[in-house]
Amino acid sequence: MHEFFLNYRTQDGKEAAHIFDTVLSDRFGPDSVFRAQKSIAPGTQWVDMLIGGVRRCRVLLALIGPGWIDAPHQRRPGRRALTDPKDWVRREIEEGFAAGALVVPVLLERRMEQLDPLRLPASLRPLADCQYERYTTRNAEADLTRLGDRLIRQVPDLASLDRRGGSDKATGERSPGSREIRTGRQRGGIGGVHGDVGSFINEAHGPLHTGSGNQLNGPQINGDGTNYVAGDNHGGIRQRFGGPQRPGNDT
Repeated sequence: MHEFFLNYRTQDGKEAAHIFDTVLSDRFGPDSVFRAQKSIAPGTQWVDMLIGGVRRCRVLLALIGPGWIDAPHQRRPGRRALTDPKDWVRREIEEGFAAGALVVPVLLERRMEQLDPLRLPASLRPLADCQYERYTTRNAEADLTRLGDRLIRQVPDLASLDRRGGSDKATGERSPGSREIRTGRQRGGIGGVHGDVGSFINEAHGPLHTGSGNQLNGPQINGDGTNYVAGDNHGGIRQRFGGPQRPGNDT
C-alpha cells in the first residue's frame, strides 16, 4: 500500500513530483509514494494501477502549478482539460475524495494563487475548500519538512514510518532523530542552546554562576537596608537598621 499518491500535470508538475517522491520516499520509505512514471511497471494495465493506487492511498497530494487550471485539452482545441470527465488529473482527485483519502492541494511556487471554485468542475469544487500547502523550489527542504510534520499529525499511522522524526511546532520540542539548523548571531543576555553544551552567555558585565553550589564574589551582604561593598574588605562592617536601638545593643 502506498501512503502518498502524487497527482500532477506533466506540463508544470513533473519536476516537483520527482522532488516530492524523492524526499517523501527518503523519509517514509521507498514504497510509500505512488508516482505513475515510477510505480507503473512496463506491460501492466495502467488504468487499473492508477485507480487502485488512488483508492488505497492515505494522502493524495494534488500538485497545482500556474498552468494547472487552464491546461488545454489535447484533442479539443479551445477547451480546458479539466472540463473533460476523462481528464486523468480530474479523475484521480475525484477518486481520492470518493475513497476517503486526505486530499491536499499543494500550490507550486509563490505566484500560484488559491483555487477559485467557480473555475472548477462541480466534482472538484471541494478541492478549493481544502486547506492548501505551498511549495517553492527555493525553500524545498523546509516546505517538505513542514508538510511531512503536518501530515503525521493528521494521519498518525505515518509516524511509524517516519525515519527522521518530526517537530512539535506547538511546544517547540524536537522528536528524537530530528535536526535543527539555526543561523545568525546572538548578542546579549543568556540563551538556551540545544545539545550538551550547557548555557550560552554573551556580554556579561558581572559575576556569573552557571553551575551548582555556592559562589562568592567579594564581600556582599544581603537583606533589607544592606549595602554592597566592592573591593577588598580588611575590616568589619557595621550598619544600623531601622529606628533607634536600645542602649548597649550594637549591630
